[in-house]
Amino acid sequence: MTATRFNDEIHSPVRLRICAMLSPVDSMEFQALRDRLGVADSVLSKHLSRLESEGLVGIDKAKADGRQRTWARLTPHGRREYKAHIAALREIVNL
Repeated sequence: MTATRFNDEIHSPVRLRICAMLSPVDSMEFQALRDRLGVADSVLSKHLSRLESEGLVGIDKAKADGRQRTWARLTPHGRREYKAHIAALREIVNL
């Protein structure tokens, strides 16, 4: 069972949505993530950097179609923290 822990780094609305979108997939391309969130490149980049600095998200870059592509993924630590954060939110709602 996952321990319930509220995570301030994940809780920011944009970062919470990033984690929610990355949770069911192995990784997601930067542009797809940006478009689904409806934010500017700079906003997404800032939030991904914050999550990466906490070890919650991994960033991978690769050339595809002659262009540099950026992919984001939850790290194993990020998946555990996201699940624990969601459990903490559920606990709060069910008080």
